[in-house]
Amino acid sequence: AVGALIGILSWVTFSLMGKALGTSTTFVHVAAFLEGLISPEHVYQNEYYAKSLQTKPLLDWQFALVLLMPFGAWLGARLGGEKRVEHVPSLWKARFGSSRGKRYLGAFIGGALVLFGARLAGGCTSGHAISGGLQFAVSSWVFMVALFGVGIPAAMAIYGRSHKSVQ
Repeated sequence: AVGALIGILSWVTFSLMGKALGTSTTFVHVAAFLEGLISPEHVYQNEYYAKSLQTKPLLDWQFALVLLMPFGAWLGARLGGEKRVEHVPSLWKARFGSSRGKRYLGAFIGGALVLFGARLAGGCTSGHAISGGLQFAVSSWVFMVALFGVGIPAAMAIYGRSHKSVQ
């Protein structure tokens, strides 16, 4: 059901806004804005940031989407019957221990690597996998194959190859 709803959301986004669903550009805009507060001349000399600031305003629908994602995650968990916040998943705990700091650091590093790779590919995971995939864009399908082709072996290397279910 969630996949169908994401497909409908993508269709609505294309129809009403003429834009593909995505999020990583917001991080570029925020970074350019924050750096511009400290060193405006550097931002406008940096072609990547200058282009970012010239093409879109900082506050737009994509910014709102990123800002409201945590609320959507919370709402989804509540509607799904989840009653507690799981800071350290059992699979992580079994492999690395129960340290929240270590878990948060691992999640941050993993997210930063995926965001870097997605921006390097000219988009983001949601932009490529959802919007580009729905349009049958070759670059998006290459990205998805690479994501799973690297992600599955990386997860097996990090978590081990155990076939046991961890509760």
